Amino acid sequence: MQFARLGPVGSEIPVAIDTDGEVLDLRSITGDVSGPFLAADPVGTVRRARSAGDLPPIPRPDADALRRGAPVARPGKVVCIGLNYRDHAAETGADIPTEPIVFMKDPMTVIGPDDEVLVPRGSTKTDWEIELAVVIGRTARYCASDQDAEACIAGYAIANDVSEREFQLERGGQWDKGKSCETFNPLGPVLATPESLVDAGLDPTALGLRLSVNGEVRQDGSTADMVFRPVEIVRYLSQFMVLYPGDVISTGTPAGVALGSGAPYLQPGDVVELSADGLGSQRQTIGAA
Repeated sequence: MQFARLGPVGSEIPVAIDTDGEVLDLRSITGDVSGPFLAADPVGTVRRARSAGDLPPIPRPDADALRRGAPVARPGKVVCIGLNYRDHAAETGADIPTEPIVFMKDPMTVIGPDDEVLVPRGSTKTDWEIELAVVIGRTARYCASDQDAEACIAGYAIANDVSEREFQLERGGQWDKGKSCETFNPLGPVLATPESLVDAGLDPTALGLRLSVNGEVRQDGSTADMVFRPVEIVRYLSQFMVLYPGDVISTGTPAGVALGSGAPYLQPGDVVELSADGLGSQRQTIGAA
C-alpha cells in the first residue's frame, strides 16, 4: 500500500493506492496523511475501513488529473545525512564518514514532487540531489537495535534535496543556509510502506535512483552504495534527538551532482526529472525567486 495527497496546495485529499492501482479517498478516516495517522496503524486502519465499504474510490482518470502533493503533511522536522554515498564522497574529495553527518532542513521547504523549484535571489550554484527519504511512523527515542529502528519507519519516498552550494559552503560554513531556501525539498509522489516494497520484490537498501536535467542523465545510482543504511540512520539519530511520526529523514545522494561533476548549476527554465524503483517519479521546472 502507498499513501499520497492529491489536489491544490493546502487542500490536498489524503488517499491510499492499493497494489491493484485503485485510489481510495481516506477523508472518512483521517483529515490528512500526517503524524497522528501514520502512528495509528495506517495500513490496518485502511484495510478495515475498506472492508466496511467506508473508502470511496476515486476514478483513476480523476486522480491522475489532480496535482500531486507531498505525501506527508508538513513534517515536524526534516533531518538530512551528508556524504552518505561512497561515490558522492569520492567525487567531492571528501573522506567517507565514520559516523553519519547530520544537518537540518527547514520543513517549510517541502513541496509537491512536480511543483516549481525557485532559484534563490543571488544564487549561482543551485544544485540537485536525488535522495531516498525515510518517513517516521512511530516515535523513535534511544532505539537499542536496528530492529527497533526499523519498527519506527512508516515508509519511503523520493526527495530532491535541492542545495545552494555557495550559501552552503562559502557563506560561513553552515549547511542549513544552503539547504533551507523556499521550495528546496520536493517530496513524493508517494509514501511507499515497507510492506509494499517487499511485495514488489524491492529492498530499500538496493533501490535504483535516477535524475536528469533537461533530458541529460546526471545521477544514476543505487542505495546499495550507502555508507549507513536507513535503519542504521534512524537508530543513530534516535540517540541524539527524538524522531516523531511524520518526521522526514533524507538519507544522502549518489554521485552526479553539479558540485562534484562539473555540470552546469540549475537555471530558470531547466527541467529536472527524478525516479526511484518502487517510489514513482518527479518532474520540476526551475523558476526564479
